[in-house]
Amino acid sequence: MPLEIPDVVIDRLPVYYRLLSRLAYEGRAVVSSQELGEELGVTPAQIRKDLSYFGRFGKQGRGYSVQRLTEELRTILGLDTRWSVVVVGIGRLGRAIASYPGFEGQGFDIVALYDSDPNLVGTDVEGIPVRDYRTLEHELRQRPVDIGIVAVPSEAAQGVCDTLVQGGVRAILNYAPTRVVLPQGVELKHINPILFLQSMTYHLMRSPDRAGRPADARREMPA
Repeated sequence: MPLEIPDVVIDRLPVYYRLLSRLAYEGRAVVSSQELGEELGVTPAQIRKDLSYFGRFGKQGRGYSVQRLTEELRTILGLDTRWSVVVVGIGRLGRAIASYPGFEGQGFDIVALYDSDPNLVGTDVEGIPVRDYRTLEHELRQRPVDIGIVAVPSEAAQGVCDTLVQGGVRAILNYAPTRVVLPQGVELKHINPILFLQSMTYHLMRSPDRAGRPADARREMPA
């Protein structure tokens, strides 16, 4: 039976990879778990435990080879493969996602854009034409896609995700501010910036430098 790796460990791997890629770019040859932990705010023991799920990459007292560990994580995360991506919902958020230049360099190719607004269908974003959403499932069956990014209003999110799954997509990144339910075997990640902001304001309300600040300070700030 294959070893089951906790999702929280998998979620930390891209963070490790990003830091190691930077260190490799800077010319570092070796790095210790202590140094990685100090950079990332993670204990060295946690880093060693996370990496141990995938093999032995360092030697006690000598640290990790930055190049080797970067390459190993790149393979583990599948970043040595090209992944096709479709974006559904080309409003302001979807357009920003489709225009982001960082995807291609990390192995993600945005191959198609879809929207139901007739005013958007036929336009293009960064040279990629916006297609009619009604053709999505059919076209996915004709040309399979690995990942779907959903940037539609909350009331449309479940239907869009269902259509992606019916078209064979097995990984979905959902930006819509609602939860969706998908069949087992489909990888789903929710991104809701408001939730992250609200958790931040919880900590801001309790920060020491807030003491004595006028309750209506926000209203006094210039627009």
